[in-house]
Amino acid sequence: MEGQREIMIRTYVLYITAVVVMLVIIGRVIAIQYGNVVVDNRPYVEGDSTRSGSKLDSIIPMRGRILADDGSVLVTSIPLYDISVDLSVIDASLFEEVDSLAIMLERYFPDKSRVDWERELTYERGKKNKYHRIAREVKYDVINEVRNFPIFREGKLNGGYIEEKTSQRHMPYGMLAQRTLGYTREGAKPVGLEGSFNDWLDGECGLMMKEWVSNGWKPVTGDYVRDPVDGADIITSIDVDIQDVAENELKRMLEKQSAAHGSVILMEVETGFIKAIANLTMGSDSGYYETFNHAVGTRTDPGSTFKLASLMALLEDGLADITDTVNAVGSYRFYNHITRDHRREGYGRITLRRAFEVSSNVFSKVINDAYKNQPQKFVDRLKSFGLADSLGLDIAGEPMPYIKDVGENGWSGITLPQMAIGYEVELTPLQMLAFYNAVANGGELIRPQFVREIRRDGKTVKSFEKQVIKEKICSDITLAKVRECLEGVVENGTGKNLQSANFKIGGKTGTAKIVMNNTGYGDDYQASFIGYFPADKPKYSLSVVIAGPTRQIYGAEVSGTVFTAIANKVYSSSPEYHPNYNQAQIPDGTSLPEVKSGNLKSTKIALDKIGIRHTEVGGSEYVAVARESGRLRLIPRSAGTTTVPDVVGMALNDAIYLLENAGLRVKVSGSGKVTDQSQRPGMQLIKGTAIELKLG
Repeated sequence: MEGQREIMIRTYVLYITAVVVMLVIIGRVIAIQYGNVVVDNRPYVEGDSTRSGSKLDSIIPMRGRILADDGSVLVTSIPLYDISVDLSVIDASLFEEVDSLAIMLERYFPDKSRVDWERELTYERGKKNKYHRIAREVKYDVINEVRNFPIFREGKLNGGYIEEKTSQRHMPYGMLAQRTLGYTREGAKPVGLEGSFNDWLDGECGLMMKEWVSNGWKPVTGDYVRDPVDGADIITSIDVDIQDVAENELKRMLEKQSAAHGSVILMEVETGFIKAIANLTMGSDSGYYETFNHAVGTRTDPGSTFKLASLMALLEDGLADITDTVNAVGSYRFYNHITRDHRREGYGRITLRRAFEVSSNVFSKVINDAYKNQPQKFVDRLKSFGLADSLGLDIAGEPMPYIKDVGENGWSGITLPQMAIGYEVELTPLQMLAFYNAVANGGELIRPQFVREIRRDGKTVKSFEKQVIKEKICSDITLAKVRECLEGVVENGTGKNLQSANFKIGGKTGTAKIVMNNTGYGDDYQASFIGYFPADKPKYSLSVVIAGPTRQIYGAEVSGTVFTAIANKVYSSSPEYHPNYNQAQIPDGTSLPEVKSGNLKSTKIALDKIGIRHTEVGGSEYVAVARESGRLRLIPRSAGTTTVPDVVGMALNDAIYLLENAGLRVKVSGSGKVTDQSQRPGMQLIKGTAIELKLG
């Protein structure tokens, strides 16, 4: 009985094994015949070159665009096409047009002569080649012509014409905010908004049939099995004009100082949205490039800008007031370490407010005296301001702030006085700016954000609202006192040369030695200025940090100069600060003259003086003027006269690419393919004007 049972068990095991093997074989046959469909929304990767038959393969969708807050394109995908021909489907009578086809191919792809093209196509047809490559990465304007070439115009089934769509990322504004916009590359860690919003930008792969031809998988002549779904558009909070100003002013100072690198961040005080972020690093050729996002990822000792946190700690803990007097003698000894003021002879007996305004390092003594018996209380107070917490940014690369606890490795007898003046603590420029921004907006610590919304086919699918990290970092009394001190820095202190004639600034200068590869502080300095404006009703907070200046080292002269240049330009171009500015309406029917060469600046000055409302699209030395909804639009003139393209019937991305390449601003409603366009095909094209596309 026991023997029979054992035999039955063995029989079942053999049977089950045979079934599993059969299923594996069947699955393998299916995979060879049809291939894999889509794995994780990525294209099928070719394997064994001995395969035969046909299979389904994925089609990469067009990646979504990244736009500025006004809709300007910061990053887009340029559609490119690989062109091939299935010569086996072309009958003899049609192939007689090969000489005409060769003429057109020579005109558009002149790497081969007409004779060479004709000889090559005739030879390959004799071999019944089902997949002969004509050209790679052909642009859309060329592909439209190629589709109408002799033979090719008969389509896929008769003319053997095959095109495979790819794309290439393009940044119309060059390196403008390049590191923040970022990239995704195979084998590399995603960077910036491209990486953080990759799932939205990526879209969904389509499907197409391929067959094994000439030792490779080639598209079957025919339509897609399933169309790809293009990626969504990311609408950032970046203002292109402000971004341009920020980068130019930063670059100008970096070049003047031959500095190592620098960063600028401009943020909306109320919302935390970033309006501009510039990062420039000196290259091997002494030029400056966006190679690293220092604003987000470089953690350093902030220096004297950190004195704001020290002053707030004293006020919140009731250990001092800004009217208290201190003896700023010029040098302060802590064990074997001496801390000195910029003014070696000191400032004498001054109030704590005055000590803050002139950035006296007497703060190291004041903090040490106040907290030496309870140093952790000082650390805890700093942490209560949110200074030890990550901001949780929507782009990768932010390090945690470094604020050590008592007893932690590296804590010593000089740590407390050093922390008081911004040493032995490390934060990024954006982390420090978020702290200053909280002071500007009434105590609300807000998460900085770069993206306002996500749109698909012109419709908003996700919006990003203000995100509060900490509702109140300190009391209103403390806020009022430190804001008084921050304004005093610019009115009477180290930043008094930074005053604006039009608005008040609140801020703090900072100068700090830079740590050199964990070997201590070297001879290089970091100059910074962080603040907000207008001080009486803050609209923007702004950080400027420049590392390794070689001619001057102090925050006011180096970074402060950049701060005020940017602040002045932002203020002068913001209509909310000028109630009677740019308001006059242009009546319909008014005849408008054309403005010719070189008059953009003069035109803007004239319109500003007489109060005519106007907007500017792009930037050019040569402009035309058009009326738009009661205002004037200054439009960069193109080098030659062109006409509005016909995009009806096109897929959205193809239409957008063609129109934007022509210089038009595209607005979209509906979904699907283009059914109507507001500017008629063949009209004279005026670059910078808007064209509305209806999809259906």
